[in-house]
Amino acid sequence: MLFNTLNAAAPAGAVVLFDGKSLDGWTKMDGSPAAWLVKDGAIEVVPKTGDICTKQLFADHFLHLEFRLSDMPEAKGQAKSNSGVFLQGRYEIQVLDSSGWDIPGLGDCGAIYDQYAPLVNACQRALTWQTYDVIFRAPRCEGKVVKEFARLTVLHNGIVIHNNIQLPGVTGAPTDLNVQLPGHLRLQDHSNTVWYRNIWALHLPKEGACAYGPAMKK
Repeated sequence: MLFNTLNAAAPAGAVVLFDGKSLDGWTKMDGSPAAWLVKDGAIEVVPKTGDICTKQLFADHFLHLEFRLSDMPEAKGQAKSNSGVFLQGRYEIQVLDSSGWDIPGLGDCGAIYDQYAPLVNACQRALTWQTYDVIFRAPRCEGKVVKEFARLTVLHNGIVIHNNIQLPGVTGAPTDLNVQLPGHLRLQDHSNTVWYRNIWALHLPKEGACAYGPAMKK
């Protein structure tokens, strides 16, 4: 374990997306009230009620999120406690019980779905609270023309599983294709019960200064 961020408090300036009490900041994809449950300080996926997404939109940002997987010992592959975390509603980090698997693949826990497998399998056993910490750099566009694709770094349970990778485009089932615009955080209903808690994000500046600061001025 490199960095233990389980139960990490939201820092000053962060946007708290789920405070353990309410889904007031979330809706279904059609804008109607979110149909998932809040139990014991966590969001519980209600299977077959649809994905939920934040009202808040994000460009470059840091995301912290905690999740817990159902114990489904008889299930195999993509049927094993499946969900997903969609950055901007367009780029999916897979959520799946792939604990104990030797070589994680393109659809396993922590994968950028169908684009990049995690560098290592950091997935812990079912019913254990786990963390994703993500640094996301949105695409750089001129109008609707993409000049630089999105980049991200992901830590899963404190272990780097993606190191500043550049994505070739959106993943499957995006909310929209308006990659030049900010987007919501979306959590997937894939017909399995999964839990989420302690979700917060920090907006990141698009770029730093291009000149020396006051300390260097004469």
